[in-house]
Amino acid sequence: MTQEPDQAPSGGEPARDSAPGAAPAPATPSERPVAVRTKGLTKAYDGKVALDGLDLEIREGDIFGYIGPNGAGKTTTLRILAALLLPTRGRAEIAGIDVVKEPRRIKELVGYMPDAFGVYENMTLLEYLDFFGAAYKIPKPKRRRVIEDVLALTDLAGKRTDPVSAFSRGMKQRACLAKTLLHDPAVLLLDEPASGLDPRARIELRELLRELQRMGKTIVVSSHILTELSTICSTVGILESGKLVAAGPVEEILRRVSAHREFVVDLLEPGDAARAAAWLQKAPGVERVEALDGSVRVALQATEPQVAALIEGLVAERIRFTSFREERADLETAFMTLTKGQLA
Repeated sequence: MTQEPDQAPSGGEPARDSAPGAAPAPATPSERPVAVRTKGLTKAYDGKVALDGLDLEIREGDIFGYIGPNGAGKTTTLRILAALLLPTRGRAEIAGIDVVKEPRRIKELVGYMPDAFGVYENMTLLEYLDFFGAAYKIPKPKRRRVIEDVLALTDLAGKRTDPVSAFSRGMKQRACLAKTLLHDPAVLLLDEPASGLDPRARIELRELLRELQRMGKTIVVSSHILTELSTICSTVGILESGKLVAAGPVEEILRRVSAHREFVVDLLEPGDAARAAAWLQKAPGVERVEALDGSVRVALQATEPQVAALIEGLVAERIRFTSFREERADLETAFMTLTKGQLA
């Protein structure tokens, strides 16, 4: 896709002094402008609250994973952000622009890919994209170049003359994403994009999302496939019964649900498990030790130097081990810990 020259974000801090010729330091997450913001965002259908006072901030360049069971309010949120649905109350902004007051500008900034999308199956892919390019009011001389760009980006260039009806589920997802990218939106709202895809198609989609992030896009992707989100998202939000129960960087969320760190020591000699457990139990910061078949699991509150001291101590005690690895909490653990299985 054609790239625009880099521009300083509007409304940001003045540039800091730097040595001549020095590259500017990359902005930390907290310094990047807010791309998506909601405040008290609420939506009710026939008196039933589907979205309840959502307060959310997503920074430019983030891949934000929006997690929740079916019926939690994810699609409602994305449709409001895309200016396709009016909220009952509250406020939502894209790049500081109110989605209710200026819906036309929002549609220029946002690319929305629904979870179930319609395609014109009597069209070739080229006709399909040309139709939507015209709908986006892309001038005809420029439209073909833009279409070729998105075809190359989504790896569909070889399918341009094929009928959409012949596409697999994965190719239809990529075709819809290509359509979503035609007007070069700054923010992408993707509703369950990996749903129904085979493993290869999921991997290809994951790599495509990373490439879009490298291009500077802000991506909001909803899903209940937590293993997919954990590998690509920089920040996540967990939604249940229309309420946001947690939001922030992935590592921060995982720290919230794990009161301690857990390590597994795989022993060369299974018979050393009892001796290793006895020594570890006396080590500083250790809270719990469990001897397993050929390994020891240890839970501790410890700094990195203390972890290193544990390894050194095991070596000094001549307890031979083949690995000393940390078992981190994952998004599935966080989701099950923070939610109660309720639906709106």
